[in-house]
Amino acid sequence: MPLQLFAAPRFVGLTLVTFLLYGGLGALLVLVPFVLIQIAGYSATAAGAALLPIPIVIALASPLLGRVAGKLGPRRPLTAGPLLVALGFVLITRIGPGGSYWTTTLPAMLVIAFGMACAVAPLTNAVLDAVQPDHAGIASGLNSAVARTGGLVSTALLSFILAAQGTALHRLFEVAMLCGAAAALAAAVCAFVWLKPPPGGNP
Repeated sequence: MPLQLFAAPRFVGLTLVTFLLYGGLGALLVLVPFVLIQIAGYSATAAGAALLPIPIVIALASPLLGRVAGKLGPRRPLTAGPLLVALGFVLITRIGPGGSYWTTTLPAMLVIAFGMACAVAPLTNAVLDAVQPDHAGIASGLNSAVARTGGLVSTALLSFILAAQGTALHRLFEVAMLCGAAAALAAAVCAFVWLKPPPGGNP
């Protein structure tokens, strides 16, 4: 790994954005189905299907939002996207016994999905633009590894929540989702601070 990659402030900022954003998402993908089964009484199939809006919206919206980001520059979408994800994490705390999927889970999933769609394509492009062309492959590979690492770290921290039951599980779930919101908010701040446009460039 060429250490000079980390001499570029934009690359450092993008690495932090990736770790924080995908760390929060990793926790959500584990906890939400578990809580839907344990607290809301969903079947395993229904709990898994509850997450479908995320990949569907990302797949459909990312190409369009990637083109928009190409015109605006990466700073705005990589700030706005994580802010939407943070809002979605706050909304997901409404999951509870007897709650309707259509009024609790689905709105949060759609907000998170749209926020991730705002960030996915611009993040990849910004990582490649932040380094020299001969380091593009290494930078892309590292960014993917950081995304996976963020998810693994957050998942490893969930063991005590997965061992809880009843009211304790619900309370810890809310705390975890608020921590995910804080991580997404921190990702937005990192993007805004580190992705300052070059003179005469896109924001």
